[in-house]
Amino acid sequence: MKVTVERAQLLKSLGHVHRVVERRNTIPILGNVLVRAENAKLSLKATDLDLEVTETLPAETATAGSTTVPAHMFYDIVRKLPDGSQIVLEADGDRAVLAIRAGRSRFTLQTLPENDFPDLAAGDMSHSFNLAAKDVKRLIDRTQFAISTEETRYYLNGIYLHAAGTAKAATLRGVATDGHRLAQLDLVQPKGADGMPGVIVPRKTVGEVQRLIEDADAEMTIELSQAKIRFTIGNVVLTSKLIDGTFPDYSRVIPQGNDKELVVDKKDFESAVDRVSTISSERGRAVKLSLSPGKLVLSVTNPDSGSATEELEVEYASDALDIGFNSRYLLDIAAQIEGDVATLRLADPGSPTLVQDRDDKSALYVLMPMRV
Repeated sequence: MKVTVERAQLLKSLGHVHRVVERRNTIPILGNVLVRAENAKLSLKATDLDLEVTETLPAETATAGSTTVPAHMFYDIVRKLPDGSQIVLEADGDRAVLAIRAGRSRFTLQTLPENDFPDLAAGDMSHSFNLAAKDVKRLIDRTQFAISTEETRYYLNGIYLHAAGTAKAATLRGVATDGHRLAQLDLVQPKGADGMPGVIVPRKTVGEVQRLIEDADAEMTIELSQAKIRFTIGNVVLTSKLIDGTFPDYSRVIPQGNDKELVVDKKDFESAVDRVSTISSERGRAVKLSLSPGKLVLSVTNPDSGSATEELEVEYASDALDIGFNSRYLLDIAAQIEGDVATLRLADPGSPTLVQDRDDKSALYVLMPMRV
């Protein structure tokens, strides 16, 4: 194999691909990236057996061929080579090394045979549809924070993607929950998503897809089956296994009858929660919301360090109510509100609260209260 490629393009592609590779691997080949040159193209592929990323870039191919080299070392070498340089990659079939040349720099990397490299064969995909990259990014951004990190509840370790809504207003919905809070976002259902299976996309896959979206105006193709999902954007193809589990019936925790409505300026509310929570202990983190008509008092009491209160003018016309929340969860949800005004619908101190952007009902958030 002998191929010449421009440094900036190789660095960008390696940047996408090498992130999938775990730094510690019991199987040596999983620490490598597969490099294949053919038909004036260089393709790079990496996998951790659950997730596979492939990217193709233009190159001058003198001799076609393929090999595998340590992913992180390869990335670091290319990163440190001079900007604008042309990189020559050369592998001799008889010796298990890849030579990397750029200007006066020369490196040789130990290789492993391509035959040992695993292939995450996707099989047949039952559904395929296109979405604007910015919509995929928004769906991930608005729900990702609520993904559970508890390994024992593995079926909550991802975003539940499924067809929802009504026949008149069909939607593609993403939901994530960790049992304390829930995030849900609806997009207009794209053509081809009708009747798709509900799938749980793993946390690591979600993070990689988010990083791959560099051009919000690009179009992304999503293909899926019961066991796999594939995202294609530009020259990058990401294939992932899905979480094999049943996502709980989340609709049961979305409150329907919360009759107390609190309307707040999002920035003022966020800043006030942030300020009073400075006092809270790491473990407790509880902030108390005391509501009365037209007024909200936020307070935190920490027996070890002191107390804090802050008063806000709000729109609230129901009975007085005291309710507590984890301040970090409140801030996480406030950060997702895209508009200037947030609406909180409350019932009582022991029931979940519904939070939405006043002007955009496509996303909703549910937060469980804390005792204060």
